[in-house]
Amino acid sequence: MAARKKAKAAKRKAVHHKARAANDTGEARLSARPIWQGNLRLSLVSCPVALFGAVSRANDISFHLLNPETNNRIRMVPTDPDTGPVERKDLVKGYELEKNKYIVLDNDELDAVKLETTHTIEIERFVDADDIDRLFWNQPYYMVPNDDEGVDAFVVIRQALEKTGRIALGRVVMHTRERLVALEPRDKGIVATTLRMRNEVVDPAKAFEDIPSAHPSKQMVEIAEKIIEQQEGPFDPDKFKDRYEGALRDLIRRKQKGEKLVVAEPVEESNVINLMDALKKSLKNKGRPAPKAANTNTKKRKAR
Repeated sequence: MAARKKAKAAKRKAVHHKARAANDTGEARLSARPIWQGNLRLSLVSCPVALFGAVSRANDISFHLLNPETNNRIRMVPTDPDTGPVERKDLVKGYELEKNKYIVLDNDELDAVKLETTHTIEIERFVDADDIDRLFWNQPYYMVPNDDEGVDAFVVIRQALEKTGRIALGRVVMHTRERLVALEPRDKGIVATTLRMRNEVVDPAKAFEDIPSAHPSKQMVEIAEKIIEQQEGPFDPDKFKDRYEGALRDLIRRKQKGEKLVVAEPVEESNVINLMDALKKSLKNKGRPAPKAANTNTKKRKAR
């Protein structure tokens, strides 16, 4: 069993390194190591599983902070304001009761309150996907069997979810936090998406309560609807690129070649036009923006 696990880990690592060695195509890659390992349990049925991130930021451009005088990379060193630099391994965790007053907790005390969900995702309920508000969906992960002997149980749970059309809800501890997790079948595996808790989601009614009531003309709404119809179509993620990321990569390539860069003048956006005129022009352009952005505010909103 241990040999099989090592073989699978070696295979994932080889795939990971092969992907890194290949030319960067901008495609997201599966991580070499799972983010979480434990058991998936439905009543008396249990199987070992692993979670891998379904999304990746590995292709994002990142920067290091450098000292411009030496070009040395700056190191972030934990520092005590009284005694100076300290070793990170010697630090303890403290909960602030009030300014500069803490409750100190050591690792043994934190381990004592660990929950069963630290190592097991136990399915508690089955719901319809439409019952979960999109505000509560958080981070997606891919769930796969983590042992050959547990594949049969994994497949049984996955196919049962697929045939009933239900989403399973369970709990998992990740990054020291217990999270609600939604499980849904996808291809041969399961997508596990963490859900936000009630106290993490701001009530939209409270967020929008200061927006004043407005009654636009029927004609303007109809024109806006036609603009929407002109631009409607299926969602194709390949058609949407991070233009800022692309501009950064182009900037880096030009700097690498020694090109002298010129700073562009800022674009003026001071035109004030009538809202109805803006809608009509948008409809004429089939929803495409004008070459220069226009400000459609006809008057400043009064301060509340």
